[in-house]
Amino acid sequence: MANSIMKYETDNGEITLSKDIVKRYLVSGDPSRVTDQEVVMFMQMCKYQNLNPFLREAYLIKFSNAPATMVTGKDTFVKRAAKSKLCTGYEAGVIVQRKDEVEYRKGALVLPNEALVGGWAKVYRKDWQVPLENTVGLEEYQRYNSKGELMSNWSKMPATMIRKVALVQALREAIPEEFSGLYSPEEMPVDDSKLDEIPIE
Repeated sequence: MANSIMKYETDNGEITLSKDIVKRYLVSGDPSRVTDQEVVMFMQMCKYQNLNPFLREAYLIKFSNAPATMVTGKDTFVKRAAKSKLCTGYEAGVIVQRKDEVEYRKGALVLPNEALVGGWAKVYRKDWQVPLENTVGLEEYQRYNSKGELMSNWSKMPATMIRKVALVQALREAIPEEFSGLYSPEEMPVDDSKLDEIPIE
């Protein structure tokens, strides 16, 4: 691929990307292993979705010879929902179990005598009479490293992680016009605790 330059506008100004810029500054992991095709796909995703990868709104992650993973930054979904003309609000929380009782709770609080079993979310659209509701199971989304151990954030704050999974899935389904093709780190097999959140000058 020629080192063509791509320019596009975002809410934070004009962005300039090229193969060299992506490999030099924007790859999390091993830039030498990223293919030209993966770089082009990342550039096109950023342009199509008006994402600023220098502000960590998008990540290109590459380790070993496995296919690259492309995810959005942690706050991209909620920032976009707040600016959306279609979204009028959302709710999200965790699903906990005490003995035979199951409770849907807002937020991410889980008490010592409760078992975390999943997450839930509702997204409201101004042109819908009822919100879109979504639930996800914890066991389905917990991520493990190559040693079979829970990844850092899934081990330390599983309630926060599963709540986020439920929310981003609900936003993507309820408002595909703005979220189609976007995935959060919590949904993918990546250790998001290792993603650098410091903007790139």
